[in-house]
Amino acid sequence: MIILLRKCHVAYVLLACCFFAGLAAVLWHGSAAHVASFGPDGLTEELTVVVDAGHGGEDGGAVAADGTAESGLNLSIALRVRDLLTFTGVPTAVTREGEGAIYDPGSATLREKKVSDLHNRADLVNAIPGAVLLSIHQNSLPSSPATRGAQTFWNGQAEAKELAESVQAALNAAVNGEHEKQAAQVPSSVYLMKSVEAPAVLVECGFLSNPEETALLKEPAHQTRLAAAITAGLIFQIGVRR
Repeated sequence: MIILLRKCHVAYVLLACCFFAGLAAVLWHGSAAHVASFGPDGLTEELTVVVDAGHGGEDGGAVAADGTAESGLNLSIALRVRDLLTFTGVPTAVTREGEGAIYDPGSATLREKKVSDLHNRADLVNAIPGAVLLSIHQNSLPSSPATRGAQTFWNGQAEAKELAESVQAALNAAVNGEHEKQAAQVPSSVYLMKSVEAPAVLVECGFLSNPEETALLKEPAHQTRLAAAITAGLIFQIGVRR
């Protein structure tokens, strides 16, 4: 599927990304505004975006050739998204805001910790009324080190596809350049995305198998651009009501 952007959509995305990028250093946690959410009859009130920084703790996720682990990049970008959404008045929650994972204390092996961590993340999202999940990750394709670019994926819940396409449009306009990607449905093997009852979007922010993109992903300014584009794409779709 090819995503076609109207000129007004592109202009909005670029302006919004520039605006959010300029505010990225502001960690303001003011009172939440009313925002649109998704219900069986369309938009309702009360929405909380749950920002999930993938992996954490002993589970570093994908690792670049220079030793850069995915988990730390995920956290840095996720917290930027959280702060930008909060600034605009969108209620948010996070699955983690530190380097550690969220597995149960009784978990012993790495596998047990990863399973417990994923179950706890799904439970956290499912316990929040009106939740929308945004999961931040990094990609890797060692067989094709030239491959790069940010890509979004949606789960099977209503409205998830539209959210993913809106975020993808923002990423294509703001950071992907000639490496434009298309939003796609997430594989059924991704436990968190298939286990939550909320609309969910997974963002693969870039390829750690690409040395040039890895260097970019480590730059705070690029992390801010990614966070701004993701925030703009989300807000374009859900609409902020003040």
